[in-house]
Amino acid sequence: MPDAAPAVTTPHITGVAARDMATRYNRPDFARWAKRARSTGGCAQPVHLRGRVEHIDPMTGEVLHRYSTAREPGGVLRVACKTRRASRCPACAETYRADTYQLVRAGLIGGKGVPVSVTSHPAAFVTLTAPSFGPVHSRREQGRKAAPCRPRRNGGTCPHGRPVSCAVRHSPDDPRLGQPLCPDCFDYTGAVLWNAHAPELWRRFTLAVRRHLAKAGGLRIGELREALTVSFAKVAEYQRRGLVHFHAVIRLDGPGGPGGPDAAPPAWATHDVLAAAVTHARGAVAVSSPAVNGVPAQTHEWGTQLYIRPITTSGDLTDRVVAGYIAKYATKAAECVGTLDRRVRATDDLDELPVTGHARRLIAECLRLGALDEFAELRLTDWAHMLGFRGHFSTKSRAYSTTLGALREARIAHNQQQHEITTGRLPLTDEDQVLVVAHWRYLGQGLTPGEVLLTAALTGRPLPPLNITATAQGSTA
Repeated sequence: MPDAAPAVTTPHITGVAARDMATRYNRPDFARWAKRARSTGGCAQPVHLRGRVEHIDPMTGEVLHRYSTAREPGGVLRVACKTRRASRCPACAETYRADTYQLVRAGLIGGKGVPVSVTSHPAAFVTLTAPSFGPVHSRREQGRKAAPCRPRRNGGTCPHGRPVSCAVRHSPDDPRLGQPLCPDCFDYTGAVLWNAHAPELWRRFTLAVRRHLAKAGGLRIGELREALTVSFAKVAEYQRRGLVHFHAVIRLDGPGGPGGPDAAPPAWATHDVLAAAVTHARGAVAVSSPAVNGVPAQTHEWGTQLYIRPITTSGDLTDRVVAGYIAKYATKAAECVGTLDRRVRATDDLDELPVTGHARRLIAECLRLGALDEFAELRLTDWAHMLGFRGHFSTKSRAYSTTLGALREARIAHNQQQHEITTGRLPLTDEDQVLVVAHWRYLGQGLTPGEVLLTAALTGRPLPPLNITATAQGSTA
């Protein structure tokens, strides 16, 4: 029997899982099931499919190869879910994280189709933050020691009678971190609308960066692409207070991009010029929302905190550090705020949702504003679980480096080659004409509690959160 899986702390789940694990292990098809579990990389919520695939010679009608799920355990093929969310499936999220790491790093040191000469191009690691919508509990440090959260010499209370100071030295895992000192003073409307407008704010920021660079080079904005290409890769990160901020790698290339004939940027395009453009653009852009039904008109801008650091091949901020930092947040969402990792359903009782009080009020504000016609285009109801933010978590410009799709295709080609070597089947060439006929039917998704433990033991992957196991559809086998 495989090594014991990590213990599950909930007694009810433990008892159910132990019996289910024994049942699965004692089935005659366990060896094939275990092989499939390994092939999915330890996916915590595999997709269940039933069907067949036939490869047919179109000239003769001869069936060259036939596959059917009837030969799989339970007559079901399990394929990896491929989610990016670590809260849903740690195994698939790790693959996404690794791909993002390679994508970002290739844009800094070359490889994956990017020339090594890119290392000489000016590049900066930029962090754009959200403004304040009210004081929250935070962890501050002086040296290596925690400092008081929000000390106030004279203390006092807010209009709602709550203290405006906090002398607690919060630990890193203190559940109060990110929670408002006074929920009634916190501007939930402004916070939700800022999250909703953050993608547009980023778009306008990139345009402002290009305009400032064109001015620095003595060019009109329409002439900039003939002299310079601005490439970037960014990721959104949630702060515990429920607001997103962006981490980005911004790089300056020649007019042809990093792989073009004029790959090097012009001499005037230095890191200092890039930093000046970022600083200018941060304060030059804004997005407005209208005043409707008691909601005041608002202007959404970046926060005052701005970090711009050059990326080097040695020192504290290397290509490895930056790529690892961005890739880590590409697999996360708003879990740190204490919200859901799924959409809020119409049947959900908001008071019964397993979320923090702060997240509950942010979700409630999304639902309230989402019901107004003036904010319909923001789709706040659909993205209430994300506290209003509906943008892509990780994006890049076209010229920055390779794509996630290209990395996946390379992995599929490698796996196909290994399969052909193992089975001895000759690979198809471009001259081969084969008709592929496939019939698939979706049956469900997920693992039973025992299968979760067995999969973790077989692959060495960490256990997914228990709430995923409890809500996933059980195995059809």
